[in-house]
Amino acid sequence: MRDLLFMYFIYILYSTPTDKFYVGYSDNPWRRVHEHNTKPFNTFTSKFRPWVLKAVFECGPNKADVMQIEKFIKQQKSRRLIEKLIDPDFIPDGLLARLVRVPYIRMCVNLTFDLMV
Repeated sequence: MRDLLFMYFIYILYSTPTDKFYVGYSDNPWRRVHEHNTKPFNTFTSKFRPWVLKAVFECGPNKADVMQIEKFIKQQKSRRLIEKLIDPDFIPDGLLARLVRVPYIRMCVNLTFDLMV
């Protein structure tokens, strides 16, 4: 049985040198950004390093739900949507409304990780 505090997150990374965004999900987005920047494998994200964590959204304990939200964001193929999602003043609606359970995470991540990277 999973811990009641177990959560999945959607995270958005940005590569300044290539001006690209990447959307993923994880139970630990801070570990994942480190892995995207350091893993020695030849992957999509390894080609566009370094990555900066731009936003993190708590999505809840259900992996299927977070996968559905990630898939929805990726299927939009919309840079404009991603730019809205990283804007602290944007309030998502519809399926994306589930991303705003803890809205302060989005702002805190930008302040913390932009300074660290």
